[in-house]
Amino acid sequence: MKLLSFIVLAALIAGIAVGAWVRADAPQFTEAANVVEAFGGLWLNALRMTVVPLVVSLLVVGIASVTDAAKTGGLVLRAIILFSVLLIFAAVYGIGASNLALQFWPIDADAASAFLNGAGAEAPPAQKPPTLSEWIVGLAPANPVKAAAENAILPLVVFAVFFGFAATRLEAPLRDAITTFFRAVSEAMIVIVRWVLIAGPFGVFALALGVGLRAGFGATETLVHYVLVVSAVTLGVTILAWLIAILFGRQPIGRFTAAAAPVWAIAASTQSSLASLPAMLDAALRGLRIPAHVADVVLPLAVAVFRFTSPVANLAVCVFVAHLYGHEPSALQYFGAVFVAYGVSIGSVGLPGQISFIASVAPICIALGAPTELLGILIAVEVVPDIFRTLGNVTGDLAATAILGKGERGKA
Repeated sequence: MKLLSFIVLAALIAGIAVGAWVRADAPQFTEAANVVEAFGGLWLNALRMTVVPLVVSLLVVGIASVTDAAKTGGLVLRAIILFSVLLIFAAVYGIGASNLALQFWPIDADAASAFLNGAGAEAPPAQKPPTLSEWIVGLAPANPVKAAAENAILPLVVFAVFFGFAATRLEAPLRDAITTFFRAVSEAMIVIVRWVLIAGPFGVFALALGVGLRAGFGATETLVHYVLVVSAVTLGVTILAWLIAILFGRQPIGRFTAAAAPVWAIAASTQSSLASLPAMLDAALRGLRIPAHVADVVLPLAVAVFRFTSPVANLAVCVFVAHLYGHEPSALQYFGAVFVAYGVSIGSVGLPGQISFIASVAPICIALGAPTELLGILIAVEVVPDIFRTLGNVTGDLAATAILGKGERGKA
């Protein structure tokens, strides 16, 4: 999957280059380029068709697993509460930091217009945001199937959350049957996404060809802007996680930094929190002097259900897309996006980066009222922000473990 990410990135560059060449020097190939671009749209739709069933099934299974874990002991329950608090904090930070970054470094209007025209993703007609009363009424979908068909993602997430918690109240045979069904649905959707991603280099090449055909190399300016903003916002929350470990985990600066350094090296090279788990355990036990009965429970649980940077980076992507279209989400849309970001950050843990990008970002974009047509292109440059996502995740895991281990030092 990591090699595929670099191949997709190369396909993006090649697509823009070929499109720019056709635009400038070979207009006779324009019709053929338009046909190839249509296959890019087909590829993107194949990705988007998995979003609703994948999000619902992941939420149901994720809630069931977290609730079961919460029943196993006080330490695990405290860990889940802490993870939730940190995720909500991260989501709020993500919105604020992204908007602040784009205020200081706004998207150039001409570049945005050229990029959107090149991607064939014109801004949708402006819609009046709902009033508070309408928003409250719409939280519960009168018809979940209709909500899914209309991409009403927030009511759908609310339904999935209630359904997941309701399933935990059933007797074991019935609960197991439901979670097995939804786990099978999520696994089937993941298989479909993997199939679609195999064609990722061609799909991204086709989409980028259209961008280059209409915008030329000017499109790269917007993509570089996007990568730098999302990476900077995600790096910022990594620094916050480091500060949280020092201030709330009562870890000396030198000790925590020295213990985390090998973990950061592995995280940056593998872009996998799971692959970094052995190093995190060693850092927690030997470097941070956290009791084994805390580290051995909290860190595996953190890798399973906690990704500190997920709401930050996902919201940064969606806020950038909204700014690109000139869309200003309302306060209620931001509130809904925080709720959706929290839910999908738990549900999509453990998925490969490209799969979780679609499953996590698309619902948040919909909650903000931002279109999702650009995600097929943005996924091609996700290889760069993903490094910062993983660095922030492992730092957040260590920080949470340090906080929970603070009162346990000295205990057997």
